[in-house]
Amino acid sequence: MELINFKPRLYQENIVKTCREKNTLVVLPTGTGKTSIALMLASDRLKKYPESKVLITAPTKPLCSQHVQTFKQHSTIPGKISLLTGAVSPEKRSEIWQSSIIIVATPQTIQSDLESSRINLADVSMICLDECHRSRQKYSNTFIIQEYLKHAKNQRILALTASPGSSKERIEEIYKNLAIEAIEIRTETDEDIGPYVQEKNFELVAVELPSRFIELSSELKKVHRNLLSKLKGLGYSKPAAVINKRDLLNLQQQFRSQLRYGNKMAFYGLSLVAQIIKLDHAITLIETQSIRALDNYLEKLSKEDTKAARAIINDKSVARVVNLTKEYAENNLQHPKMEKIVWIIKREIQNKETSRIIIFANYRDIVSEITKNLNDNNIKAVRFVGQADKEGDKGLKQKEQIEILQGFKNNEFNVLTASSIGEEGLDIPEVDAVVFYEPIPSELRKVQRVGRTGRTKPGKIIFLMAKKTIDEAYYWSSLRKEKKMKNILDKIKNREEVQARLN
Repeated sequence: MELINFKPRLYQENIVKTCREKNTLVVLPTGTGKTSIALMLASDRLKKYPESKVLITAPTKPLCSQHVQTFKQHSTIPGKISLLTGAVSPEKRSEIWQSSIIIVATPQTIQSDLESSRINLADVSMICLDECHRSRQKYSNTFIIQEYLKHAKNQRILALTASPGSSKERIEEIYKNLAIEAIEIRTETDEDIGPYVQEKNFELVAVELPSRFIELSSELKKVHRNLLSKLKGLGYSKPAAVINKRDLLNLQQQFRSQLRYGNKMAFYGLSLVAQIIKLDHAITLIETQSIRALDNYLEKLSKEDTKAARAIINDKSVARVVNLTKEYAENNLQHPKMEKIVWIIKREIQNKETSRIIIFANYRDIVSEITKNLNDNNIKAVRFVGQADKEGDKGLKQKEQIEILQGFKNNEFNVLTASSIGEEGLDIPEVDAVVFYEPIPSELRKVQRVGRTGRTKPGKIIFLMAKKTIDEAYYWSSLRKEKKMKNILDKIKNREEVQARLN
């Protein structure tokens, strides 16, 4: 395999030197050429082991398709580079595996084929795991590596990410699960990578909740507080003001375990926790999302045949919220974020008519609502989501996803409104701005989203925040975690450099 139409950067060449000798975790800022490292190492391994195969895994089908195109454009064996996904029949996947030299696939597909003995990894001389921060104990990456270490004759592992995690334990978990022997880290402040990193400008746009939204939220919070006080009656001592979702999920596990010992109060405790979690979600929707999203959720709750859902819907305060929410939705009352996002996008397009902007939102309903809202205001926007979900949303097929991304690249529309599928690895050059409809607590996902802009030229990142809501907590939480992650990476990097000098 020879590389064509490709000139490596110096830091990429230096990183590959390590990758040739050891299983390596490579941490690079988004947009600085992680895939190029995989390309260079694959070429090296196939020259060394010409009868072998190379496996590349990536978490989404669009990202897999992108890797296939990269290898076809920059290598001399385009006819033997194949994409494997669940959309291909198992029998056909087996045939494709046998006839291919480079295989790109989702980890879940490879795990399924390994478990069914349709394929084996004996002849794979290199595995590249893109977005490897997903490699937790139960994730498919971990299973694949365990099988690889058992069966492959000539082993080499390359793990790629822009954001491995904000704790030493999380990074060490990746080390262990992926059999990593060395780490190569570059940050935006490193001399060799600095010329390739573009400036990013951050803007925080805060909105006030209108009185009618505050009224609905207050009614729901009143019920929420009452349920939390009942938890205290079951002996839970943590102050109500600091109970978070993780606490509630842990409580659920505790109550479930008590069921095995015949504790009848555990049924009551489980119902209480379920009600609190559902109310938490309803409060989040009204405060940070939209009236229509809350209306849809309350409608689903009314049809849900569970004790917790019935208890919530039958509450007098909640019943009042249900009626008001339906009235406001029918009158098209909008969350101030919905109004503000139109203003932001119009401003960006006025500054540059051909602006390409990605808007991220956590919920598919909101992605659709934002898209409609923008199009109603004469802004060309297209929804970008994954395939069907549990809520019955048909989503987008892989072919549709690829066509939408191509249209975005070709400036057929200004705005891509995306769910989490748009976070990882998509090759969309020269995005002018990224808009967060809501801050997110995960530093990993934040880094991924921010990395969609500032690749080949300066970019802008805009956060929408509803004041005095969970938005504020999430915004500051992700900042703290990201700073912590950078400090950990700096320490690891310094340790690796000292070790290299000693050796």
